[in-house]
Amino acid sequence: MAIKLGKPILKGKVSVEEAVKARRTVRNFEPGGIKPEQLSTLCWAGQGITAKRGPYRAAPSAGALYPIFLYVALGPDSVAGLDAAIYVYQPQDHALDPVKKGDVRGPLASASLEQTWMSRAAVMFLVAADYRRITPKYGRRGIPYAHYEAGLVAENILLESVALGLGAGIVGAFQDERVIKEAGLGADMEPMLLLPVGHKGKER
Repeated sequence: MAIKLGKPILKGKVSVEEAVKARRTVRNFEPGGIKPEQLSTLCWAGQGITAKRGPYRAAPSAGALYPIFLYVALGPDSVAGLDAAIYVYQPQDHALDPVKKGDVRGPLASASLEQTWMSRAAVMFLVAADYRRITPKYGRRGIPYAHYEAGLVAENILLESVALGLGAGIVGAFQDERVIKEAGLGADMEPMLLLPVGHKGKER
C-alpha cells in the first residue's frame, strides 16, 4: 500500500543562485535521519507534479512521456514513520510505494564498487529509466532523451538538498545487475544514478 507524503516545502530560505553556488558533491555524512517534510520536498523536486492540470513535473521530459522512475532507499532511522525499505515514488499521488523490505543502502553501496561512504547517508535515491515509455515515439533517440532527463532529475535533488540544509552525493559507478537485484527493480528498468542524501559531515 502506498504511503502518502506530506506537503512539500514550496517556499525556502535559499535562492536558486545561492543553491547553485553552494552545491558540492558530499562524500561524508553524519549519522541521523531527515525530517518527513524534507523527504517529501526532495521527492517533489525530483519528480513531483508542478501543474494544476496535466502530468507536468519538476523535471522536463521529452514528449511528457516520463521514462524516469525515482526510488528511495531508507534505513530504520532514516525518516520518522517510515520503515526500512526501498520505495518507488508515485508523482500522481505524491506517495511512496514499497518495493522491497529492509535496508538496502549498504548493499547498494557495495554494488557501487564498495563505496561504503554512501551507506552512511540518511536516504539513498536511485534514478532509473524504463525505455519502453519513450522509444515507441522517438526510437533509439529516446534512450539519450531518458539519460538527459535522469540528469535533470538528479540536479533538482542536488539543489534542493542544498536549499534544505542537507548534503548530497552522486554516483554513476556501479554494477548494474547488482543494483537491479538489491533494489528489486523490474527486468526492464535501467539504473542511471544513485544519490545519497543526508547531514553533511566535516570535509576531509
